[in-house]
Parts: sequence; C-alpha cells; structure tokens
Amino acid sequence: MKNPNQLIVKSLGLTDYVETWQCMRQFTDARTSDTPDEMWLTEHTSVFTLGQTGNTEHFLLDSSIPVVHSDRGGQVTYHGPGQVVGYVLIDLRRAKCSVHRFVRILEQAMIDTLATFGVLAERIEGRPGVYTKSQKIGSLGLRVRRGCTFHGISLNVDMDLTPFDAIDPCGIPGMTVTQLADLAPNVQISNVRDTFSETFIALWRETCKP
Repeated sequence: MKNPNQLIVKSLGLTDYVETWQCMRQFTDARTSDTPDEMWLTEHTSVFTLGQTGNTEHFLLDSSIPVVHSDRGGQVTYHGPGQVVGYVLIDLRRAKCSVHRFVRILEQAMIDTLATFGVLAERIEGRPGVYTKSQKIGSLGLRVRRGCTFHGISLNVDMDLTPFDAIDPCGIPGMTVTQLADLAPNVQISNVRDTFSETFIALWRETCKP
C-alpha cells in the first residue's frame, strides 16, 4: 500500500472544464488502494459550473459563457483564465482523514497562500471557501466517491471578474468577489500556483502522517 504522504503534482496549463472533469472521474473510477494520490493544477477557459445543489435562480444576467452542471458540491461559480484551480484526487480512507478535516486543510492552504503575498483571509462559518474583507477570493467544491476525492479549489489571482456579476457567487445573494492582483502588487499566477501546491502538501503531510 502506498504511503498517504505520496502526492504527485501535475500542471495541466489551460484546459477545458468538461474534459478535465471527465478525466478526474475516470482516474477516480480506475484507482486502486495502491494508486498514488495526485493534485492537478490548471486554469480553465471561461465557464460557469453548477454544483449538485446548484439552482439556476442564482443566475442574475444572461451570458454567452457556457454553463456546466457538475457533480461537485456547492452552488454556482465561475472559472476563467487567471484563476488557480487545484483538483485534489486523494484517498481519504487510506490517509484516515475525514472529509471535514480535508476541507479545512484546503481552506487553510488558500489562507496561508494568500498570507504569503500579504493578504489576510479567513473562513466564514457556514460558507465554504475563503474571504478577505468580506469578499470571496477562494472557492471550494468536492465530490467523494468510495472514500476518494475529486474536484477541489479555485483561487482568484489575476482574471476578468466581470462574469461574476452575472451570478450570486456560490449561491450567496449580494456576495462580491475579489482577486489577489487587486490586493498585492506584481503578483504572478505561476508563483501563486507553486505556493498553493507547496502549502497544501506541507499541511497534508503534517495532518496525515504515515
């Protein structure tokens, strides 16, 4: 059996949401108790996604951006270039880690990443994701199948935020969003992507020791 600390990180570049989602499902369906865990880092071409509890009433304006009904948790969100998306394909049973604890690790990895760039972020009770000055900057949505996770987080770094005006982000009426580039000077998405992966791995290894 593989050590739960083993985690393969893959950088996928700019990808199509549906194609990546299908690959995550195929990976999860095919994995065995010896399959190493993976993290996929990507940016997506523009897309709205609706989670399993998603409601179309949270679309406020018409848009030409495609809408995908996904099997992740959560409500509606937007993905686009300039956003760090981290998909975590983890065997929680092997690591003896609860879903609740895993969500906290993902949120903390985003909080610690933002702190590296001088931005103070926090959780808001009952609202998954992370926030700074009451604005949402990082989202989270997971699916767990046979104890294995897929989907993950998205962190707004340096993107066009206009599409968020067409929705209630994460199904929260009146919620506004922000991004790291508006809060920290000269931020590079590659640096944020690397910092997030390193931060998550450190937290994961600290929590789920062999």
